[in-house]
Amino acid sequence: MQVFGLIGNPVEHSLSPPMHEAAYEALGLDARYVTFEPAPDRLDAAIEGASALGVGGLNVTIPFKRDVLDLVEADDLAARIGAVNTIDFSTDPPRGYNTDAAGVRRALARHDVALEGAEAVVVGAGGAGRAVAFALADAGARVHVANRTVERAEELAAAVPGATGGGLDTLDRVEHADVLVNATSVGMEEDASPVPAEYLHADLAVMDAVYAPIETRLLRDAAAAGARTVDGAWMLLFQGVEAFERWTGRTAPVDAMNDALRARL
Repeated sequence: MQVFGLIGNPVEHSLSPPMHEAAYEALGLDARYVTFEPAPDRLDAAIEGASALGVGGLNVTIPFKRDVLDLVEADDLAARIGAVNTIDFSTDPPRGYNTDAAGVRRALARHDVALEGAEAVVVGAGGAGRAVAFALADAGARVHVANRTVERAEELAAAVPGATGGGLDTLDRVEHADVLVNATSVGMEEDASPVPAEYLHADLAVMDAVYAPIETRLLRDAAAAGARTVDGAWMLLFQGVEAFERWTGRTAPVDAMNDALRARL
């Protein structure tokens, strides 16, 4: 039996186990997906132990995405983003990837959103914002990062090819953008949107990284403006799909994984 899993602290509310278990069942794979919650100061021992025990791969979540960079051989994208969320133990040393970026691209592609030559606005310059900004830029979009702390937006923009950065007072760029992605937690705990509704328009594609609730105020406002909307569960789904395919070499059963995920939202 192959063993895959998730390492983080905390992990009890993760939606990854049912999503991956559904994939194993759909393809008849003899595999299990389990969660690990080591103490923050025991990450190195946990990764070494997983390798020694023959674990095939791990997803990585908070607070370990940055720290694990020092324990694996990160690919170019993960190194540029500065975070690893997927480890493949089939090599020595284990390889580290950031499938959040692939999740962004594949979620938008699923909804027929073209990125080559697009004008994109990313709200947020934290970990999710970094993955989104690099994903969009690597796909050919011109990225503007808007963040509450201007310095963080400018720092991220300096790392992303061709990007610009500014404060939340630059959100008026959305009026002329093709793609908007919210990479903040705004809308998760309160019925609020990070972007004024008057900036949204019918020629815009809007993705919200927030998936609880599945329909945020931003997405409701975007739909009312006639924009194409992509909820955060799609990004969550496709980062898992990307990890599954890296670990197994199999084409993921996307529909089965999506059904399992949404059944628990």
